Amino acid sequence: MDLLRFIMNSSLLGVGLAMDAFSVSIVNGFHEPEMSAGKKNKIAGVFGGFQTIMPLIGWTAVVFFLHLFQKAEPFVPWVAFGLLLFIGGKMLIEGIRILRGKEEKEERLGKGTLIVQGIATSIDALSVGFTISDYGFGMALTASLIIGVITFILCRIALVLGIRIGTKLNRFSLLVGGIILIGIGAEILLTNLLSS
Repeated sequence: MDLLRFIMNSSLLGVGLAMDAFSVSIVNGFHEPEMSAGKKNKIAGVFGGFQTIMPLIGWTAVVFFLHLFQKAEPFVPWVAFGLLLFIGGKMLIEGIRILRGKEEKEERLGKGTLIVQGIATSIDALSVGFTISDYGFGMALTASLIIGVITFILCRIALVLGIRIGTKLNRFSLLVGGIILIGIGAEILLTNLLSS
């Protein structure tokens, strides 16, 4: 495989894999409209980091533990769906309470929530281990780094978009964000169920 084609394939893979993290980043922008530049970089870095690590874990699993990975693969979309349903449901409940005047809007995105989002949006990248399993370690690492960098860039853009949209939605942003997260989880699950 020539270098240009390899970079192009890895970049396209990165864009495809980053779409869930991109959508969740928009929601995070809704949730925290006063977010600092450092926090935006941190959030995009978490998503990019998970999108870098997961394909490598998948590659390792395929190369060294193929039989175990094949047994676990059917559960991957269910785990992603469950995590996003939990986070989205929590946001919906918080949004309903705010609209009823029972609590103030929580502006900060916690570390635990961010880690769960990172796992949920990158768990499908484990399957990329199958598509890059014929690569040597150096190529697999390079492809994973390209995926991670593209995810970082797209999530950074998405946070800015989310903040701009979120300030217009104001009190409804948590409701909209929760519905979007649940929708992303359902889409991951349905896409995998329909393709199997």
